[in-house]
Amino acid sequence: MPRARRSRLRKTTHAHDRKARDLPLNAEVATVEIDDPLALEPGEKIIALRSIRNDPLARLHNHHQIDEAQYRGGRAFQDDWEKAERGPRAVDPTREYVDGGRAREPITERQRRAVLRLNRIEHELGADGIMLVHEVLLLGLTMEQIGLRRGLRGQRWKDYFSRRFQECLDRLGKLTVSRVLNQKAAD
Repeated sequence: MPRARRSRLRKTTHAHDRKARDLPLNAEVATVEIDDPLALEPGEKIIALRSIRNDPLARLHNHHQIDEAQYRGGRAFQDDWEKAERGPRAVDPTREYVDGGRAREPITERQRRAVLRLNRIEHELGADGIMLVHEVLLLGLTMEQIGLRRGLRGQRWKDYFSRRFQECLDRLGKLTVSRVLNQKAAD
């Protein structure tokens, strides 16, 4: 008598499932909901993986140590820094002069506004606050590394720098919200 065939359960994958299946061994990722770039209707969302390995701001946000306003304020600071950093370069007298070299790029209005916002942020946070934000958001240092750079060791100093950094992110979040409200009022 022939054996009855068993129906095999097949794994069905949906066409819209675009998540990575294989990750490197040392990957640190978090799920995030984003707008679907391939959506047929606007506003559709998908779940994506975001790397948090070299991103201290995303790591803090993922572990719910900072809120959405602090996260957006930190991202706005990073964005302004990137815009302002692209500015004019100093003349290097050691380089050989070449006829027909590229002309310097003029400073754009976006760069000028970014520098003005960075100046306001520096005024709001003070010298120590802007240095702390710079070390964490741009250099990617941990609180322990920041303490060691200043010659301060111990858990109390790490806690102090963590609290101070959150205060700075609070201020950045408030400045970002006020900037968005001013833009909406101007429109």
